[in-house]
Amino acid sequence: MKKIFLALTVSSLIFTACNNRNNTMVKAEYSGEDIRNLIDITRDIETKDASLNVTADGKWTVFAGKSVDEIDFSKPFLEGEGSGNFNLQVNDTARTYFQIVTEKGKAIFSDEHLPMSGGYNFRDLGGIKTKDGKYVKWGKIFRSDDLHNLTDADLKYLNNIPLVSIVDFRAQDEIEKGPDKVPASVKEDYALSISPGDILAAASSPDGLTTEQASNIMVKMNEILVTDSACVAQYKKFFDLLQNEANVPLMFHCSAGKDRTGMGSALILSALGVEENVIMDNYLQSNIYLANKYAGYIAERPALKPFFEVKPEYLKAGLDKIKKDHGSIENYLTNVLNVDIQKMKDMYLY
Repeated sequence: MKKIFLALTVSSLIFTACNNRNNTMVKAEYSGEDIRNLIDITRDIETKDASLNVTADGKWTVFAGKSVDEIDFSKPFLEGEGSGNFNLQVNDTARTYFQIVTEKGKAIFSDEHLPMSGGYNFRDLGGIKTKDGKYVKWGKIFRSDDLHNLTDADLKYLNNIPLVSIVDFRAQDEIEKGPDKVPASVKEDYALSISPGDILAAASSPDGLTTEQASNIMVKMNEILVTDSACVAQYKKFFDLLQNEANVPLMFHCSAGKDRTGMGSALILSALGVEENVIMDNYLQSNIYLANKYAGYIAERPALKPFFEVKPEYLKAGLDKIKKDHGSIENYLTNVLNVDIQKMKDMYLY
């Protein structure tokens, strides 16, 4: 029989490590087997109530705090045995980070998809595993779609991270039509406009385009993102910001958070040593989170669906172009974008 024990002191968010006195934790960590796929947080789209989904055998214990470094191991927040769905009584206006300890391994986790009411594609890059067994730090780098429709509750949530920098990849006319709403914690909102010339023009004047033509435009756009000198210059500035601790936590975005932002995310994860198939999985998640945002557009003009989705061949076109021209993505990052790869790993990996 499954046994669930809740010991909730929500106001102070305090938790303990393990029931084993000889294994008392003092710092959050990943260890043992990779159990990331055994845990997941979901939220009700309306109420934002959070649930923890666990797929595991044996006993497990969860601890939490307002940051990874502040997870308190003095008393368990949630303990259980076996698989199930468990209510997480946490504040929906502030981010909470968790440590789970199972009989097979330990992992740090939080909401990968941020509970925004005025946005769709808001995500934390934390928790992604690299080729050498390290993990991207939680709460440091966030990707999103546009920030123009954020609610007061959304801004409070981002302020409590606290978000320090925003990078806006949208073109100047996009920014003027829908300027960012930013939380009080943000010190700078950087307009690093990326406008792939005729490609965006074709996408904005789509009369007569077929689905195949629209797909080809998106493939070409991803090649331009990594070759056009103006686009490359903005990504170079972007990485300059990322390599300065004073600018972190940082959120970067465009209009949908899938193309210019998708390439930016792919380049970050490449610098951190993440496998390309994992990078692609992260890229394709935009289709899940943007489904409701663009459903109306797609219903009206189904031939233009390629403009409102991501496909493996889009991102692959850009990455393959990099490899063809520079030998490897690492060479491109180092020699073109001036990325100190070791510094990036030191800053953003556990």
